[in-house]
Amino acid sequence: MNYSFNIKGDEFVKAQSYDVNASYKDLGAVCDAIRHLRASDAVAALEQFAEKESPVHYRRHNRHMGSRHELGGRKGGYPEKAASEVLKTLVNAIANAGNKGKDADSMFVVSASANKTRIERRYPSKGSIAWGRGMYGMSATNHSDIEYAKIEIVLAEEGSGKLTKNMKYFIKRKNKPVQKLAQKTAQKKAPAKQQPKQAAQAEKQKPKQPEPEPAKKEEVEVAKKS
Repeated sequence: MNYSFNIKGDEFVKAQSYDVNASYKDLGAVCDAIRHLRASDAVAALEQFAEKESPVHYRRHNRHMGSRHELGGRKGGYPEKAASEVLKTLVNAIANAGNKGKDADSMFVVSASANKTRIERRYPSKGSIAWGRGMYGMSATNHSDIEYAKIEIVLAEEGSGKLTKNMKYFIKRKNKPVQKLAQKTAQKKAPAKQQPKQAAQAEKQKPKQPEPEPAKKEEVEVAKKS
């Protein structure tokens, strides 16, 4: 099957999964969550989604869906099956990058999409629906369809010249919180160095030691005579 990503070049690394037996709506929400993230951060996020440690924000197809306080009150859910399928495709893309001699840690998910491919009619088992109704055989009105989907993931480095303006903008915007968290964790692990203002404030807050009282005149005269 062909890719819908139409920008050509050796800078891009692609991976695809087709005939995936999962909801394309859930797959699309998961792809939206990892798009423009670093490849390693996207893998960590998908693992959390698959283990139901954090919810996925649904921008569309969110009717009758509850709000999540982890998402700031936005609607979300836990599509663990869709997250595991997208994770497999992303791992394949990272492996393809390694085969091409590229460093996957320096690559970003510039494109991630999921689309419905085909629908198959599925009938119930023979006599299961018609049991007790005086009928026998398959029922035309009672059936459930199987919907298959396709997943596409494209990786590229941030400094690639073929990236669009939107890709560069969202890569910088979406990875700023991750960089801030990394800086905070590094500061916590490093030994804390007091700044001069903080040191001065700490000295002011220290309890002052009482000054020695001046010697009385009588004691001074006795000391001189002795």
